[in-house]
Amino acid sequence: MVGQVTADLGLSWQELSVKDAPSLGTRFAEELPVLFIDGVQRDFWAIDEVRLRRLLQGQ
Repeated sequence: MVGQVTADLGLSWQELSVKDAPSLGTRFAEELPVLFIDGVQRDFWAIDEVRLRRLLQGQ
């Protein structure tokens, strides 16, 4: 879903796995998945498509 939203908006994104970054798994264990936009944590547990679109469009 994140890939589709970012593609619709002409944006790129990066997915990090806790398998590749165990320290992130430790830090965010109770919040996965976690969504960061421009280095700021914006969502966790479930990523809502409507909220994601609004955040990425700066509304």
